[in-house]
Amino acid sequence: MERHYGKFGAIVGLLTFMLLIFGVRNVLGNTLEFKNIIAFTVFGLIIGVGIAALLYYKLRIAFPIFLIAVVLGFFELFRNYLSDKEGFGDLIGILSLFMITSFGLGIALIAEFVTYLIRKNKKQ
Repeated sequence: MERHYGKFGAIVGLLTFMLLIFGVRNVLGNTLEFKNIIAFTVFGLIIGVGIAALLYYKLRIAFPIFLIAVVLGFFELFRNYLSDKEGFGDLIGILSLFMITSFGLGIALIAEFVTYLIRKNKKQ
């Protein structure tokens, strides 16, 4: 998987873009505007580049943590879309996706850094 980091990042980025469009168009039933497509494209690129960078730099602990965070973020997004009782499910869903993925990336990088420090101290 580490040799094909670009392909894997592109697939995850494209899948992120498609899931966002599917959620807004089919689950919420809203029409897509040009601004939505640009925002979804940028978010898909960010996720794809992040995944590719984690694979490129061989961060074996941070990669699965971040990938799990992205999956949990989309789960929460669709859960909020489907259980929209107050009328703010779309906003809460997108914000929860952004927050869960950003916290997941932060936790993943912290976990990778901690394991790096532990390995470095064992060598000394």
